[in-house]
Amino acid sequence: MLITAPHDVSLSPAQHLASVAGLLEGWLPEQRWFAGKGLPLTDLSVVSLTELYPGCLHLLVRASHAGAHSGCYQVLLGVSEGLPARLRPAVIGRPAVGPLRGLTVYDALHDPRATGTLLERLRAPGAAGPLRFERDGRTDVPAGLRPRLLDGEQSNTSLVYGDAFILKLFRRVQYGVHPDLEVPSALSRDGCARVPAPVAWFWTTEPRRATLGVLQPFLRGATDGWSLALDSPTGEDLAETAFELGRATAEVHLALARAFPPDEPGRDAGSAGGLAAAMSARLDATARQVPELARHVPRLRAVYQAAAGHRSHPADQRIHGDLHLGQVLLDGRRWRIIDFEGEPSRPLAERRRVQSPARDVAGMLRSFDYAAHARGPGHTEWARRCRDAYLAGYAREAPWDPREHTALVRAHETDRAVYEVLYEARHRPDWLPVPMAAIARLAEESRS
Repeated sequence: MLITAPHDVSLSPAQHLASVAGLLEGWLPEQRWFAGKGLPLTDLSVVSLTELYPGCLHLLVRASHAGAHSGCYQVLLGVSEGLPARLRPAVIGRPAVGPLRGLTVYDALHDPRATGTLLERLRAPGAAGPLRFERDGRTDVPAGLRPRLLDGEQSNTSLVYGDAFILKLFRRVQYGVHPDLEVPSALSRDGCARVPAPVAWFWTTEPRRATLGVLQPFLRGATDGWSLALDSPTGEDLAETAFELGRATAEVHLALARAFPPDEPGRDAGSAGGLAAAMSARLDATARQVPELARHVPRLRAVYQAAAGHRSHPADQRIHGDLHLGQVLLDGRRWRIIDFEGEPSRPLAERRRVQSPARDVAGMLRSFDYAAHARGPGHTEWARRCRDAYLAGYAREAPWDPREHTALVRAHETDRAVYEVLYEARHRPDWLPVPMAAIARLAEESRS
């Protein structure tokens, strides 16, 4: 039996922080979604605090960590005098000071009462302190759906309700319009069925507007592209449907161009020369941190310059921004595309900016390369067939053919591989050979 903790929620956020600061300083850096993972916290403050019900606190916490910028994080804390055995793995600790002294503080997203409360708030739009809950109204959301916390995610946390809906909670909060609500909403209005439409969402007004979570239909029985690539003995399931995945990508790009008529890009950011300069700057910064990259820098710069030398490129537009096999679902025989937030580490304004559709194409090409590595030695030819089929499918639907814009696609693939080099060097050194092999191949192709 869970015993709700009696405490005074009217106390200021600073007073509550006095109780939980020490616990959060140890707990936050251990979470997979924490941007400063492995770095010590240098400062912690509570941006807002809302009691969802007695014993459940919704917090926005600003954390600063050594060697990186500060970030704002969404946290749900349970507070109780006693916990059932099933919640003990979620325990964060017992504060020794402050208003919560001696009580048990735990991650409330493991508590069905807390996650059930979130769903009920989304079913009945309204306010709770600075939190605002809204829903589309066209889709019925039944009461009492059983929540299930998904494992294995990194930048966000997702809850599945009754295998009917999925709620994505944005852990790292940025102020402004969130693309993972903005884009699917716009595509739904456009009639694009490739992207699940938002059913409900919630946001905060304090200190400024920021989206905190989005509820969408859960595609029960759908298989993500990464699993499809790895789970079948031969991988042929993916190779045979990669053409249709290319068509799906092009259809979504066409819908995005209709839903978001592109503004004129900034002269420096949007021009071919400006794009090459930005890619070169990222290359130089990465080479300073990953010495293995340094010997390839001159030839990779040539890749970027080759793309800048061609003037007939497809127009910049809104894109997915982080497209790979984990962001696509095969639902029956139809591909769906999900997770439009882009790279969470980048500023929100940058993720909402128009970019070349070649960036999404290149992201998927790189993902085929990763899948081939994960399948084990001898799958280079399999990856090539997947890439060729994907490009052919894309060209079938799109107004431009990526096979006729080799320099542009190669530049974006190189830029993506450089990003992967930095990521793997920091987080998964054992995977560093995957992007480094691509870097060597792309550098060699620059000779042709």
